[in-house]
Amino acid sequence: PVAGVSKRSDPSTNKTNAMEKPMETLDKTPRMKNLNRILWLMQGFLFLAFGAMGIMKLTMPIDQLAAMLLWPGAVPEYLVRGIGAAELAGAMGVFLPAAMRMQAWITPYAAMGLATAMICAVSYHLMLFQGAMLIPSMALGLIAGYVAWGRDKVVPLDGRR
Repeated sequence: PVAGVSKRSDPSTNKTNAMEKPMETLDKTPRMKNLNRILWLMQGFLFLAFGAMGIMKLTMPIDQLAAMLLWPGAVPEYLVRGIGAAELAGAMGVFLPAAMRMQAWITPYAAMGLATAMICAVSYHLMLFQGAMLIPSMALGLIAGYVAWGRDKVVPLDGRR
């Protein structure tokens, strides 16, 4: 053996170090299966929440939207519509590529985008002292960040080949 280079397996025992197992082997463990299910539930929730809010921001009149959310009346209409389009695109990107197993690499990036949007939302609500609006934004941001981390680092999805 070369000094400073670790061996992947011990030839005398034919055992492989658990930390060096390929992801395919780790995905079979019950813990990874449970984490995968939790991530799918979170992705579905993000799809429904951001999809609904994106459609609302794209289609509802601004005065009705401002009565529900307060902030749309204080910003230009094009900003509200742009945020709605971004939320709808993020919702589709978090769920559809993973569900179709096509271009599944998009999923963690879409989740990162949604988490970034929620960081901006939290900053805006803090700036205007809108405490009640912080909780949903923080919760959605944390869920989106967890999905981004989970699908990028822990349980990535393979696309169709």
